[in-house]
Amino acid sequence: MSDRHFDELATRFAEKIYGGAKGAIRLAVLQADLKEALPDRPLRVLDIGAGLGHMSLWLAQQGHSITVTEPAEPMLQGARERFAAAGQQAQFIQAAWQELPDLLHEPYDLMVCHAVLEWLAEPHTILPVLHQLCKPEGWLSLAFYNKDALIYRNLLKGHFRKLRKEEYAGEKQSLTPQKPLDPRELASRLEVDWHIESQSGVRVFHDYMPQPFQAKAELSELLEMELAHRRHPAFAGLGRYLHWICRPTKRS
Repeated sequence: MSDRHFDELATRFAEKIYGGAKGAIRLAVLQADLKEALPDRPLRVLDIGAGLGHMSLWLAQQGHSITVTEPAEPMLQGARERFAAAGQQAQFIQAAWQELPDLLHEPYDLMVCHAVLEWLAEPHTILPVLHQLCKPEGWLSLAFYNKDALIYRNLLKGHFRKLRKEEYAGEKQSLTPQKPLDPRELASRLEVDWHIESQSGVRVFHDYMPQPFQAKAELSELLEMELAHRRHPAFAGLGRYLHWICRPTKRS
C-alpha cells in the first residue's frame, strides 16, 4: 500500500469535505483550538498536505506567514486560486512530505498536519519529519481520522462482519481514509518527542445524528454544540476526527 494523493479527486474532495455542515464543524473546531493555543503574534507556519488550503488561508488571514505544501497539483492549484481570490500571499510547494526536509531548511513556529496520517501507507513515519521541521518552542496542530469513532459508527450500523475482519479501509475511489488511527497507539508514539497540550473531538455527535435530525438542525446551533462538547470527557473521544495541539519536549 502506498500513500494516497488526490490528483483525480480534487473537486469531489472539495464538495464532500467542505461543502456542508461536516466541513464547517471541522473548520470551526480547528480554528477555535488554534485561537486558544497560539500567541498573538505572527508565526511562520508550515501546512503539510494542505489540500485546497482552507486552514492555510484562515491562518494567513490571522497575519501568519504561510508555506503551503501539497503533493497533488490539482489540490495545490485550488489552494493558489483560493488565496488569490482572498488577496492573500503564501509560498506554495508541490511536494510529498518525504521531500520536505531537503527542501526546507529553517524550522517553523507552527506545523499543521490535518487529515494526512490516515492516508499514508505507514502513518507514524511522518512524525520525525514533523519534529525536525518544528522549532523547539513551536506547536504541532495534528488532526487525524479516529479509529475508535469508525468502530463505533460500524457498531451502530450493525456491520459486525466488517469489524470482525478489521476492514477499516475505504474503497479505492472512496474518501474514507485507508488507515484510521488508534489514538492510544498514536499518543504512545508521540510521547517520545511531543507533549499533547490539548485534545478535541471534531464532530463528536453530528455524524451519529439520524439524518432527519441532521437536516432539521440549524448550522449555527450545530457549531455551538460541537464547540461546547469538543472536550467533554465522555464525548470528545467519539469525534470522527481528533485534533491535538502538541509541543516539542526534546530534540533528537
